[in-house]
Formats: sequence, C-alpha cells, structure tokens
Amino acid sequence: MPRLILLLAIAAVVYILLRRVAALPPHRRRGEYFKLGIGVAVVAVVLLTLAGKMHWIGAAITGLLVAARQSLPILVRLFPMLSSLKSQSAGATKKSTVTTLILRMHLDHESGALSGEVIEGPFKDWLLEEMSREQLDSLRQYCESTDAESLQLLDGYLEQRFQDTAQEDGPQAPPDAGGMSRKEALEILGLSEDADREAIVDAHRKLMQKLHPDRGGSDYLAAKINQAKDLLTQD
Repeated sequence: MPRLILLLAIAAVVYILLRRVAALPPHRRRGEYFKLGIGVAVVAVVLLTLAGKMHWIGAAITGLLVAARQSLPILVRLFPMLSSLKSQSAGATKKSTVTTLILRMHLDHESGALSGEVIEGPFKDWLLEEMSREQLDSLRQYCESTDAESLQLLDGYLEQRFQDTAQEDGPQAPPDAGGMSRKEALEILGLSEDADREAIVDAHRKLMQKLHPDRGGSDYLAAKINQAKDLLTQD
C-alpha cells in the first residue's frame, strides 16, 4: 500500500510538471521535457536500487544522470555561444533590433524579414513566429490597451507575415522623438559602437530599401530608423 501511494504521488507530480511544460512557449519545451525526462529516470533508478531490483550499475547510472542534470544549465549556456561562433564564421547577416514595452523586434538586413519575441504581458517569452493568428490577435488587443508603440510594431509584423493591411484604429502617433539612447540607435541600425558616419548612412539607406511597402515595410520601423540615423549623425 505505501508503495502504491508513493507511485501515485510521483505520477501526480509528473502530470503537474508536464502540464506546466506544455504551457511554455514551444521553443522552450524541448529543453524542459529533456530535464523532466532525466528527473524521472533518476527517480526510477533510485527506487529500483533501493528496492534491490537493480545492480550496482544502476547506482552508477543514477550518478551519471544526476551529473548530467547538474551540468545541463552550463551546456545550455555553452551551446548558444558555439552557435554564435559558428554563425559569425559563416558570415551571418546583420539584424536591427527595436524594443518597446512589450516587444523586441528584429529586422534581417539581408531578407528584410521581421521576427521577434514578447518580453512583457500574457505571452511573455513567446516568439512571434510560434504564435497562431488567434494568439497574435489577442496579443494585439493587449498592446492596444497597454502600449501604442508596441501596437504599431506588431501591426508591421502582422502586415508582413499575413500579407494583409494592418488594422488601424485612428491616427497613430509617431515614435517618441526623445529618450532614444546611442546604444538603442546602434541596435536599430545593426551597427557596432565604432561605426563611422559613412557606415551609419549606408546602413540607414539599405534598411530603408528593405522597408519599402512592396516588401512589407513598416512606417513605425522606418520612423525609428530615421530617428536612429539622425541621432547618430548629429554634430
């Protein structure tokens, strides 16, 4: 009877953890499922070893699994670094980044494609490309009631992804002319700190070409890019 209660308790915990993982953004689920699988395997090996139904090899396997579980965060941090080095050696394309209260949007300099992630609100940590139209519409309603700049940024993404006209609920205010830092301006143009005036002008020209309406351009992004260029080239 105690064993049955223990098994039911373990099953209940695993079920709850599975539900929590299922609620995470898709790009985070694989890693969490992997960690959960290691945890379940460790518990199973420990129980079998204590019950005398597993050879000492089982205990060694348990130790290896625990070590793997402990080193997983280090590996997770390491792989992005390796991926970054690989992309740099392959000549990865540059990206511009615009951040608002709710969104962080990226513009690929080569293709002009928009991508991004939610950094605040009910869909926090979700990648926009993972979200369905229904979810994006829900996010848009949240942006509409919370932050006008995020709304304009999301509308540009929706227009490009779904090839439809962005919804407009009246005249939209231009980006705030004040408050942009040099760091933010460099991120928007995809430049490093040592960029000279020629590089700034060249980056601005190429980005504005990518934002042409025929290529899914965004008036909001265009205004931010112009603002960044003005800030970085002012005497």
